[in-house]
Amino acid sequence: MRTIALSCVILILCALAAGCWSRKEMNDIAIVAGLSVDKADGKYLLSAQILNPGQMSEQQGQGGGAPVTTFATEADTIHEGIRKLTAVSPRKLHFSHIRIFLLGEEIAREGIRNVLDLFLRDHELRPDFYVAVAKGTKAVDILSTFTTLEKVPAEKLYKGLETSEKYWAPSVGVHLDDLIKALISEGRQPVLMGLEISGDVRKADKEENTKAIRPKALLRYSSVGVFKEDKLIGWLNEDESRGYNFIVDNVNQSVSDISCPQGGKLVVELMRTKTKLKAKFAEGKPELEIRIDAEGNVSEVECQIDLSKTKSIYELEKRAEQRIQGYVEAAVRKVQTGFKSDIFGFGEAMHRDQPKHWKAIKNEWGQMFTTVSIRPNVDVKLRRTGKIGKSFIQEIKSE
Repeated sequence: MRTIALSCVILILCALAAGCWSRKEMNDIAIVAGLSVDKADGKYLLSAQILNPGQMSEQQGQGGGAPVTTFATEADTIHEGIRKLTAVSPRKLHFSHIRIFLLGEEIAREGIRNVLDLFLRDHELRPDFYVAVAKGTKAVDILSTFTTLEKVPAEKLYKGLETSEKYWAPSVGVHLDDLIKALISEGRQPVLMGLEISGDVRKADKEENTKAIRPKALLRYSSVGVFKEDKLIGWLNEDESRGYNFIVDNVNQSVSDISCPQGGKLVVELMRTKTKLKAKFAEGKPELEIRIDAEGNVSEVECQIDLSKTKSIYELEKRAEQRIQGYVEAAVRKVQTGFKSDIFGFGEAMHRDQPKHWKAIKNEWGQMFTTVSIRPNVDVKLRRTGKIGKSFIQEIKSE
């Protein structure tokens, strides 16, 4: 009995002494917050934004170096590039905390399937980071831009896209796993958000950029990039991007101006929206009904209108419905005629609602999508008009 007890104690001590075999000491690793891939002379230009722990706290950061460092290297493959980064980084790179992965526009237009393969195979990588495209500039330039409010630029890009998607209808955040789902779907094509440098690009990588009251260079999420299979084929403008998000039920909150009956403008703040796609077949041809229900408030008035009257509210609701319908129709028209790529998931709706018809047409859906009939049906309800009925502007002008 004593021998058995002694053996158990020895086994426990051995287990405690061994620890975790895959454990990495913090002093031995470099945490990667952001990653970018560009094209450079037929090779990949891989850049990694790495946290500088010594400069992260307020006390240590004052008067010291930058909170992050960006290392870059060229290689024939992504994995080779990651390993080559150890030639310039004194620590092994750790990728489990990536917040943003940026693709150069040239890479995106050539095709991204080979770039993404490693990120699905590597056990260290979690697929909860955003993927975006550098529009009109190199991805490494965006990754090297100093940003305000957030010490870590990659964190700023992550939170910026998260916030913009929540409160501004033209923005869409795409995580890696969402991108892969769209790439392998038979009835939906991918999209990625475009990110660009606004202002003086030459000032972007200077730390002084964050110390100015009005920074010379800012990072801005600009428009939605349209893909066909794994290739970027073009960009939507702001209104078309709004329409895309309304169609795919990705509008949380937003604002939109509408014209008043007697001239001037009024702003509606949308608080809730819900979109449902219904696929049908009429006379042997597919058609999509897009049902959008929205609730909002009147947030700003720059015209003469009495909001205490039911008739006025009804008229504004109809104008708001026309505005949203205009966004939807603009997006569909641009994508059907210009890009011929089903980024809206109309094919998925067909598969869901009309499985027998879908089985017969799915191989021709890429061409059929360009002529499918779309019927938007928008219903807007304005719940609140603020603390006042008539605008004080109306009273000033009536004097």
